[in-house]
Amino acid sequence: MKPMGLLLGTCLLAGCAASVAQEPSAMEPPKVLSVTREYTKPGRNGTSHEKTESAFVQAMARAKWPTHYLAVESVTGKPRALFFTAYDSFEGWEKDVLAVQKNAALSAALDRANLADGDLLASSDQAALMLRPDLSLRESVDIAHMRYFEISRIHIRPGHDKDFESLAKLYQKGCEKLPGCHWAMYQSMYGLEDGTYIIFNPMKSAAEIDHNLGNMKGFSDALGEDGMKKLDELTARTIDSSETNLFVFNPRMSYVSEDWIKADPDFWKPKASMAETKKPSAKPAEKPAGQ
Repeated sequence: MKPMGLLLGTCLLAGCAASVAQEPSAMEPPKVLSVTREYTKPGRNGTSHEKTESAFVQAMARAKWPTHYLAVESVTGKPRALFFTAYDSFEGWEKDVLAVQKNAALSAALDRANLADGDLLASSDQAALMLRPDLSLRESVDIAHMRYFEISRIHIRPGHDKDFESLAKLYQKGCEKLPGCHWAMYQSMYGLEDGTYIIFNPMKSAAEIDHNLGNMKGFSDALGEDGMKKLDELTARTIDSSETNLFVFNPRMSYVSEDWIKADPDFWKPKASMAETKKPSAKPAEKPAGQ
């Protein structure tokens, strides 16, 4: 739930990465995404936060818990960490949280980890997002080999949901002939202001940012003069506010599946800190599953 803002006037919304095709290992984004956002106190991020987060990872690993989560840290904006937990449904989320609560050993370990971690935090919150595949583009990617998220938060004016859908479809049209363009669009269900949409653009390297900036001409050519004029008009009357930030994956604060580890063991299980990998997907209580 981090500030995920998007530069609506550019092709950055689409994440036009030349290297992204439909790899055999591409994964579909989850239908329901639980997000926990943690703002650290000044000077308490970095290795200090990784250390307390490792307790969550170790607890989940000892329990061989089947639900996993991904941790990312802010490169821009206020220092914060986001923890993403994927579910097929809200019912699946509920079952996971209840199962954690019934596991006495795991619950106790997570309570201890929450207490230690809380000392480093200025604040934390949670949100639940729902995938909007109709407003996404080529959203299935090889996420295990990604290293960054460009995350955009967009808040629309009341009563302009249909206008926003039209705006997103214009971006789809402008990017459909740019084979590397991809993004996953989510709509906030709980925890964020009504009318909030979150856009995820995963990237393998920061070099893709440079590449994206060069794709604007192809985007504008695809829409044409009339299409670009319509895009500007829809943006002006629909978008109340927007923000885009860059986040980097942190393997030491993440609790990922064996499939991800096997896909890239050097990244997901670094030899120097094999024990450090992170929080419960269903971050119980204060960190339930889970800009």
